[in-house]
Amino acid sequence: MMFYTTEKNDHGLPHDPFKAIVAPRPIGWITSMSANGAVNLAPYSYFNGVSSRPPIVCFASEGRKDSLAFIEETKEFVCNLATFDLRFEMNQSSGNYPRGVNEMKEAGLDPAPSNLVKPPRVARAPCALECRLLQIVSLSDLSGKPVDRHVVFGQVVGTHIDEQYIRNGRLDLAAIRPIARCGYNDYAVVDSLFEMVRPTISDGAPNPGTLERAKTFAR
Repeated sequence: MMFYTTEKNDHGLPHDPFKAIVAPRPIGWITSMSANGAVNLAPYSYFNGVSSRPPIVCFASEGRKDSLAFIEETKEFVCNLATFDLRFEMNQSSGNYPRGVNEMKEAGLDPAPSNLVKPPRVARAPCALECRLLQIVSLSDLSGKPVDRHVVFGQVVGTHIDEQYIRNGRLDLAAIRPIARCGYNDYAVVDSLFEMVRPTISDGAPNPGTLERAKTFAR
């Protein structure tokens, strides 16, 4: 097994494997709005949920990008779900456009109004999370040196779901086909699921019956 130190980054490979190891990563397709009403749409693959009650999400910006600047100004944003059907539009919105350019328009996407926050959501996105800013954490490395990496935490105050994807009381992710970022220029799509029930612990030992209840879903 190969080993390298991240300080020297002496892996000897043509590309850094870090992002391929920490993968797949869900994509936070973030809509934000400046204080003067400019709209920004950008995908962030350093994104995830960190709490369910209350629902809290976070995304990390490598550098002070427009999303970060706009959210600092207005304290609101929307996380749109990026899907396989929207993969080209998501990629188009990732371009390094000048500040003030509306990436939603550049990607040929229509906006839809949010209910509780000012930034619009992507109309075609099957799910969207309206968020209000909790805090922004600017990171430093082990030596205490700032690294220009900023983590945005937001509490979800409203949720939009396209009802056609609710089946038997559950959100059908295999039908939605969300996409995720992998290493390099690679992406993955969720189009099949399998289910495992957590083991029941009794007297310190798992009940094996719960471990065997696995099913595969493919669509």
